[in-house]
Amino acid sequence: MRLASAAAWPNRLLAWRMPELQRLDLHHAPALLRFERENRAYFARFVPDRGDDYFTGFTARHAELLAEQAAGECHFHVLIDDDGAVLGRFNLVDVADGGAELGYRVAERATGRGVAQEGVRRVCELARDEYGLCQLVASAALANPASLAVLRRSGFVPVGEVLLAGQPGLRHVRDLTLGV
Repeated sequence: MRLASAAAWPNRLLAWRMPELQRLDLHHAPALLRFERENRAYFARFVPDRGDDYFTGFTARHAELLAEQAAGECHFHVLIDDDGAVLGRFNLVDVADGGAELGYRVAERATGRGVAQEGVRRVCELARDEYGLCQLVASAALANPASLAVLRRSGFVPVGEVLLAGQPGLRHVRDLTLGV
């Protein structure tokens, strides 16, 4: 096996373009459902499985999420690749008093490329600049070191231990007034 020369690496990196972060909309439903189905087993390794009811009631649940978003209670985003496929979800939930909780998940095929960290960075910018939020909280299971690393590299500071579906985790806070 022959490795590419060091000079070839920048060209390879430039060829890969960061997906577009879009606010969740009705037209995203088919791609989002496909994303959740394709990654169900992968996600279940780190977070509790959504259960079969999530998939059978997906259309109604999607409509509920859009209603919550329209009411300003939440802000949902999807990361879309050039082919229109969802590579990740980045959600701000329980919006109140200048804060919200960040939750995200990235497709298994997109891991290891900085997609999660870039998505979190972009959502933090939106939270501050578009939604007027000052603080975000996020939690990750100790069994998910990649997610913990993304939070820390994105400026989140651990503030305490939590249980996530019975599993130990760490809660983090990000002060958006300090910049993004």
